[in-house]
Amino acid sequence: MTEGIQRYAEVVGEDVIHHLYQLAEPLRGWKVVHVNSTRVGGGVAEILAKLVPLMEELGLAASWEVITGGDDFYQCTKRFHNGLQGNMVDLPQRLLTAYEDTNTQNAETLRPVLEDADVVIIHDPQPAPLLALCPKRRGKWVWRCHIDVSRPFRPVWRYLRNHVSSYDASIFSLADFAQPLPHTQYLISPSIDPLSEKNMELSAEEIQAVYTQFGIDPNRPVITQVSRFDRFKDPVGVIRAYRLATEFIPSLQLVLAGGEATDDPEGAAVLEEVKAAAGDDTNIHILLLPADAHRTINALQRISDIVLQKSIKEGFGLTVTEGMWKGKPVIGGNTGGIHLQVINHHTGFLVDTPEGAALRIRYLLNQRSRLEEMGAKAKEFVRENFLLTRHLREYLTLMLALTHGEEGRIELG
Repeated sequence: MTEGIQRYAEVVGEDVIHHLYQLAEPLRGWKVVHVNSTRVGGGVAEILAKLVPLMEELGLAASWEVITGGDDFYQCTKRFHNGLQGNMVDLPQRLLTAYEDTNTQNAETLRPVLEDADVVIIHDPQPAPLLALCPKRRGKWVWRCHIDVSRPFRPVWRYLRNHVSSYDASIFSLADFAQPLPHTQYLISPSIDPLSEKNMELSAEEIQAVYTQFGIDPNRPVITQVSRFDRFKDPVGVIRAYRLATEFIPSLQLVLAGGEATDDPEGAAVLEEVKAAAGDDTNIHILLLPADAHRTINALQRISDIVLQKSIKEGFGLTVTEGMWKGKPVIGGNTGGIHLQVINHHTGFLVDTPEGAALRIRYLLNQRSRLEEMGAKAKEFVRENFLLTRHLREYLTLMLALTHGEEGRIELG
C-alpha cells in the first residue's frame, strides 16, 4: 500500500483501505478525466484536488482538466446556477452564445484527452456541452451535478437538459435533486478530507494565533460562517441572526469568512452588501481570505463555539461537514444537502429564518453541556458518512457499474 492511502487507516480503519484496493483492481490503468471550471475556490475544486491523486495511487490514470472562459461565459454560468436553484433569471442569446462558443474553444484543446478516456466525469453546467463536442469518444461519460436542482427555473433546466440527457449517467447529491433524465442516475454525497490542512488537527499555538491575527477576543463566545460571499449563503441573514442573539448575549462575536472563486462574478457585489449590513460593529469580523488559507479556516472553525451555514439553497455544504468534523454543532439552513448532515436536535439545528437561528444560538450558548454533546455526535456522524474514503469508494463502484451494464451482481476477485 502507498503511504498516502495508508494514512487514512488511522481515521477510518484498515478494512476501509483494503476495500478501496479491491474495488480499484479491475480498474487499474483506466483513464479517468474530471472536468470543471475552476482549480481554486469552492467545494468541487477542493474535492478534486484530493480525489484525483488518490485515484492515481490506486492505479487509475486519473487527471483533472479545467475549462476557462471570459466574462460573458461566467455571467451565463452564474445565471445557470441561480436558475437551477430556483431563481427566475434572464438568459439573453449573447450569453448563451458565449457559453456554447467557450465550450467549443475548450473542446479543441481537450478533445484528444477526453475522447481517449475510459470515463469522463463532467462537473456542473459549465462544461456540460463537451460531450456533444467529442464525437469520437470511446468511454463512458457522467454528468456530476453539485447544485440543488430540486425546484429549478424550468427554462434554465430545459436548456441544460438538452446538453446532459445524452450522458451515460448522472450523479446528484441527494434524491430530492434528481430530475427526469433518460439514463441511470446515482446518488453520491460530497466529502471532506480529514487529513487536509483544512481539517487536520492543529497545535494549540496555531489555533490561538487566529485570535490575535483577526482581533477576536478569546474570552467571549464566537459564532462563525465560512462560505463564498453568495446570496444563497445568506450572509446578511447571518448578521441579522447575530444581532438578534446579542440582545440576550451582548458579548457575542461573529466571524464571516470567505474567499473568491474564479467562476463567480457576483462575489464582490455580495461582499459589499455584507459590509454595509455589518456597519461599524467591531464585533463582526468580515474576512476575505485567499484560496489557500486552509489552515486559517481550520483554526477559525476550531475557536468557534458554534458553526453556522444559514443557506437558503445548498447543494451540500462542505463547510457544514468541516464544522461538524471539528466537534461543533452546526446551525444550518433547512434546505438541500444540509438535511443530510444536520440531524435536527442531534448534530445541530435546522432553521428557516434569522429569528430561528438566533433562538438556537441563544439556547446552545446557555446550555454548554448540550453544545458539547451535539458537537461530539456531529464529529462521529461525519466519520461514518462524509469522509473522502467513502466518496472514493462510491466513485469506484460507479465505474464498475458502468462497465457491467445491466448485470444485477458484480463479482470481484
